[in-house]
Amino acid sequence: MRFDVTILGSSSATPIFNRYPSAQLLNINERYFLIDCGEGTQLQLLRNGIKAQRIEHIFISHLHGDHYLGLVGLLSSMHLNGRKKPLFIYAPAELKEILEVQFKYSQTDIRYPIEYYFTNSEVPEKIFENQDVVVETIILEHRIPCTGFKFTQKKRLRKLLKEKVEALDLPLPAIHLLKRGMDFTDMDGKVYRSEDFTTDPDEPRAYAYCSDTICNWKYLDSIQGVDTLYHESTFMHDMIERAQETFHTTALQAAEIAVKANAKQLLLGHFSARYRELEPLLLEAQTVFPNSKLAIEGTVFQL
Repeated sequence: MRFDVTILGSSSATPIFNRYPSAQLLNINERYFLIDCGEGTQLQLLRNGIKAQRIEHIFISHLHGDHYLGLVGLLSSMHLNGRKKPLFIYAPAELKEILEVQFKYSQTDIRYPIEYYFTNSEVPEKIFENQDVVVETIILEHRIPCTGFKFTQKKRLRKLLKEKVEALDLPLPAIHLLKRGMDFTDMDGKVYRSEDFTTDPDEPRAYAYCSDTICNWKYLDSIQGVDTLYHESTFMHDMIERAQETFHTTALQAAEIAVKANAKQLLLGHFSARYRELEPLLLEAQTVFPNSKLAIEGTVFQL
């Protein structure tokens, strides 16, 4: 099953040095999930060959502008391009009012349904589930209410050994049983063992998106054991006082969190405009967590 993320924006606060504010496009089995929607997200979708109309779910971590100011334009373009199917938005409750005021005064009558799920910044909760994935919130600590999001794949059915199955022309009910790990017995009493006709499915993977937060260790339980952790790393560690003052994290702290969470891969993002070159942030993180990478625009990460 496809499970990857395309980085659309990696900058904090402002677009600079060809970096855009926060936005990511998560592809889960060819279903699109947009995580945050900073200024310029529409342009980044176009540049990366991603069709905005295929986005079904949008997750907004908090209401600082660099995480949602691209949303009105994106929703308006979906309207102008004839969208009819529903769009689901998971965000702080105040976002609904912000969007409706702008649509009201621009006399924009959105012609497709927008359904809201208001996130709770106090208690982690499951906010979405389908046949492929479960999405849960991560409670972060920023200057305003903020949540991260964890996307966890569901365990898949066992994989058929197609040549063996096709050679015996097994009926469909038998195939369903075998894929579920159950043996099948035919009318003559012959037993077909699941382990002879299938292999183990891929292990479910998990992706945690930790948006703006001070490093307080309180959310470690929520991200424990994830395969890939995206974590803001606004500053280098020599700016630790500034990070604490603005409720942000340093690259070194992000790496320490990845270690404590037993993550397999760390993606660094939300870089301060003070850094034209990002290699020093990466090197700082790698001194603690070697499998750290820069979540820069246009990069696609297999999760």
